[in-house]
Amino acid sequence: MSVEYDDLTFERLGHASVRLETGDGTVVYVDPWSEVLADEPGDGDVVFVTHDDFDHYDPDAIEAVAGGDATVAVYEAVDTSDLAFDVVDLPHDGEATVDGIAVRTVPAYNDPDGEHVDDEGAPFHAEGEVIGLVLSLEGTTVYFPSDTDFLDHHESIEADVFVPPIGGHYTMDRHEAAAFARSVDPDLVLPEHYDTFEAIETDADAFVGDLEGDGIRVELF
Repeated sequence: MSVEYDDLTFERLGHASVRLETGDGTVVYVDPWSEVLADEPGDGDVVFVTHDDFDHYDPDAIEAVAGGDATVAVYEAVDTSDLAFDVVDLPHDGEATVDGIAVRTVPAYNDPDGEHVDDEGAPFHAEGEVIGLVLSLEGTTVYFPSDTDFLDHHESIEADVFVPPIGGHYTMDRHEAAAFARSVDPDLVLPEHYDTFEAIETDADAFVGDLEGDGIRVELF
């Protein structure tokens, strides 16, 4: 299922893998993962990667979605030596331009004093391991917070389209994601990173209902 917002078309390929296409035909992928790809489209102009978890950084998936002249932009903390592409390094917290796309990177992690920690009490995603992305595409801002909790520094971020994880366990759950969405105040919310496996199963319809009660449009794409 695809969802349109202004001149952008969004398609969730599965899990946290998203394809965007702009009105001028530019194709962007975020965190493609082989497990959810149905084929090898090879149409991507730009591929973004937010961190090195296997379900976000997958060299085979990048190869499958990238076109011949694609630009691959990856968080600078990821070892990309196994990629057959020149790579644009994305900073931990800063700004970049990737093939004309203005990008703001935002630190993403689990609160070490929160609930999303392993059996030894370590956060599943420690500070410095993950970035979120705010992409500016044809006048529309799209925010992918990636694998994170809703943190204090997130409260200043605004975007037209918000693409949060809602599955819990490794990331924020649907309740945190709803609070985060209210803070971002987007026109459209497109949840991801849920129901792929048992640990991140959630009630996505309840998430929709919570936000639509506040007048925020949500699409399960």
